[in-house]
Amino acid sequence: MNDHYLKKIDRVTAILTQLQSKPIVRAQDLAKKFDVSIRTIYRDVKTLENAGIPIIGEAGNGYSLMDGYKLPPVMFTKQEVLSFITAEKLMQKFSHESLGNHYQTAMEKLRSVLRHSDKNLIQNIENQIDIYNYHPKTEDTIKNIIPTILESIAEKHQILIGYKTVDDKISTRTIEVVGVFFEFHYWYIIAYCTLRNDYRQFRIDRILSILKTQNPYLQEYGQINDYRKTPNGNKTIVKLLVDKKITGHLNNSKIYYGLIEEKETEKGVEMTFETEWIDEGFPRWLITFFDYAEIIEPESLKMTMKELIEKLSKNID
Repeated sequence: MNDHYLKKIDRVTAILTQLQSKPIVRAQDLAKKFDVSIRTIYRDVKTLENAGIPIIGEAGNGYSLMDGYKLPPVMFTKQEVLSFITAEKLMQKFSHESLGNHYQTAMEKLRSVLRHSDKNLIQNIENQIDIYNYHPKTEDTIKNIIPTILESIAEKHQILIGYKTVDDKISTRTIEVVGVFFEFHYWYIIAYCTLRNDYRQFRIDRILSILKTQNPYLQEYGQINDYRKTPNGNKTIVKLLVDKKITGHLNNSKIYYGLIEEKETEKGVEMTFETEWIDEGFPRWLITFFDYAEIIEPESLKMTMKELIEKLSKNID
């Protein structure tokens, strides 16, 4: 069997996996994924149909498997099984409790379809992998809160939340969730707030109540990263004077936190940022190297850092 046919078998098998995992698969997307022509994808789909796989759809509209059709359990490679074990460890340490419980039951189902040799592989290796996390997990105040939020995104229905702010003020908001993300040891959502008529960021462990409504979203939303860059359109200019000896350690993070300019001076590197996260994210990032940095502006950031340091000092005492 020549190399051409081996590649075709691998590609056809991968297309079958795509059909198992997605409701609709477009030929254009498959062609881009496997770096072949759309005509080649059409031929591959025809090969699956000739093998008795009941595929619904046609060229141009996308393909799907007939509803209710059952395929044999997928066979995993050794490398894929090892990646599952590592992912499970990460979920145990960093996932929100409402997600972790569901992931654990999913892993149990996955283990049930593994070959005997792969089950032995898991047993031999799972105790040799660990993830160290020095930050305590936040406690769930609401069961299944993240799955509930994700359902609202999928169904495009508004949710009603009771929310406690950082200064312990409680309010009720009707929101349309754009997305969920994890940062600085906490889970957050970005949502359109109908009360403020603007985008807002909410920390999930501060949500006191949640209720899914039947009210549809008022508008369409893009990807979450589009809104993380400009969550509410308010940006603050920050200028820091940073010791040269540690600037090399900030290469990736400084871009993420909005670096727009830097220049070397006799006293150090002057960095200018344009950030939307002046109240929470930026100060917590700055605290990691604050002993090597001086705040030039704004004055409000100096006060925020002073309060943050005082709070840390109390925790140590």
